Amino acid sequence: MGQTMKPFDVYPVFDINIVKGERCSVWDDKGTKYMDLYGGHAVISVGHSHPSFIDALTKQAGKLAFYSNSVKNELQQELAERLGRMSQYEDYKLFLVNSGAEANENALKLASFYNRRTRVIAFKNAFHGRTSLTVEATDNPKIIAPINQNGHVTYLPLNDTESLVRELSKGDVCAVIIEGIQGIGGIQLPTSQFMQILQQECNKTDTILILDEIQSGYGRSGKFFAHQYDGIRPDLITVAKGIANGFPMGAVLISPQFTSIYGQLGTTFGGNHLACAAAISVLDIMEKEELVVNAKQVGDFLIDELRKMPYIKEVRGRGLMIGLEFDVAVREIRQRLLFEQKVFTGVAGNNVIRILPPLCLTMDEAQEFLSRLSAILHITI
Repeated sequence: MGQTMKPFDVYPVFDINIVKGERCSVWDDKGTKYMDLYGGHAVISVGHSHPSFIDALTKQAGKLAFYSNSVKNELQQELAERLGRMSQYEDYKLFLVNSGAEANENALKLASFYNRRTRVIAFKNAFHGRTSLTVEATDNPKIIAPINQNGHVTYLPLNDTESLVRELSKGDVCAVIIEGIQGIGGIQLPTSQFMQILQQECNKTDTILILDEIQSGYGRSGKFFAHQYDGIRPDLITVAKGIANGFPMGAVLISPQFTSIYGQLGTTFGGNHLACAAAISVLDIMEKEELVVNAKQVGDFLIDELRKMPYIKEVRGRGLMIGLEFDVAVREIRQRLLFEQKVFTGVAGNNVIRILPPLCLTMDEAQEFLSRLSAILHITI
């Protein structure tokens, strides 16, 4: 008697109870307002509590929130058509799931079904998820359980062309999985030359190229997908995070060379009516408010101004996916930003601050963030 169930304590939780959001701001239960320069792990794409997003979810919930994929769902078709057009991948097909990890898991399975191989190439500092295949492709031994250590994955240094060509020439690689921009790895960008050679070598060896655009996609980089800066077209593209502005959803964009086979992939909740309504609304808002263009314009401004600031060792990124590397651990910087300047940011490792705001961030808000960051840097470093 007297005991109550509690959450399983696996997160380092700040003692702040966020109860409300609007655009690029959130409020706690005491009424304190915070700038949201993190978007809840890059999830909030079109801004908190967008009226059109709320309206779409409310209307769909009032009609039908869920039914199984054993019947036709015209919302899935509408979403596929809209996403294909906006991303310029109209000839691809769409498989809908619930999360980024599931998207990557299914992409890896599709690749192995296609060429019947089992070895995967991933890259150092990569993060692809926490499901059985994706965690093995994630370069973080702390989260790979003994049951996941199956020896399928070879890790290579990012942008190391020589190592890549050598491994692919062996002819036994099922797939290469790479992030458009490494997020948790510290906002590390693959070079265009590396990406072009990667596609060339994958084509030569019949290896499937999987582009993980879960964090770097959906307009965040200033293009719909970050790899579109490099002029390549991967075989499989995975998305999640910004796809439905906080509603749990993920997807795989699948090139025409893949044939769908009944029962090969499946999902209970993936592509449900409520999720599709949320995702269609996100595309509506992105198009009407030109948020991909805004991400590039505001992101370019932020990156240029941040590079002028003292104390920051390096500024990396594209659009509104920005990493600030310091020579010191960033824990105190992040906490001062949060508790003194009321700004949410993220971190990567010990010395990188991650900036991942909603794509509707304005120039005025970007300038306000620069002022708040400047106010604490000379105190902290």
